[in-house]
Amino acid sequence: MTELGRPTTAHPLAAGAPGLSIDWAGVTDVGLRRAHNEDSYVAEAPVFVVADGMGGHSAGDVASDAVVRRIAEAAVRDSLSTDELEEALRRATADIAVAAAETELGVGTTATGVFLSGEDGEAEFTVFNVGDSRVYLVADGALQQITVDHSVVQEMVDAGLLRAEDAESHPDSNVITRAVGFDVDQRPDYWRIPARAGLRLLVCSDGLTKELSGSDIERVLAAQPESHAAASALVRAAVEAGGRDNVTAVVVDVRGTASKLPEA
Repeated sequence: MTELGRPTTAHPLAAGAPGLSIDWAGVTDVGLRRAHNEDSYVAEAPVFVVADGMGGHSAGDVASDAVVRRIAEAAVRDSLSTDELEEALRRATADIAVAAAETELGVGTTATGVFLSGEDGEAEFTVFNVGDSRVYLVADGALQQITVDHSVVQEMVDAGLLRAEDAESHPDSNVITRAVGFDVDQRPDYWRIPARAGLRLLVCSDGLTKELSGSDIERVLAAQPESHAAASALVRAAVEAGGRDNVTAVVVDVRGTASKLPEA
């Protein structure tokens, strides 16, 4: 388990967007059934990332650590580009290959999150995903899943072979189809979200979503307006609901009134 960054409030939005600031916090817990916490996260502007490692023993921890550390190293400015993110993931893949050299099984990790970007004069977040950790958006009180899982059950849902509500209970619910590691160069999926006052983003590992439904998550977030309290409440609720896996939540809140970067 690696935790990078600390809860922060009133951080001015990148590139000097007038009137906008962000709060954030990350929380993780080993859960009730795992011996080790193989989740890692970085929550420090401009990047907010969760990595859920896999590989047994400490191997998953090494993999998730490589991802968050390499992404944190790349975040030297107020914003990040997709090219910089992908280079960080390539470096993490090389790190994981070294760590996996003496293991018989493959080692890998999910890599999911958001980073501040500001192309075309617009203050925005870029969402990215590899694996089945998730990013959710809350706007006007409504929860929306942004990322699409790279998993066997998601492919079955997309093909009409499985109902979405039955995915978590399916025997293959833990099988993912894309990960960082395994000596494979993976390009993430991307989405862009304009930064607006009142916007809330949640980045989480599947230890959260296996225990809490979308309506549960929406209810907890609605009851906790502060970032750290919201992240803590989500993790606590997932552990109390069963805690079958490691649980990690990073919450990012946009405060203020402005929406665009100033004209050049």
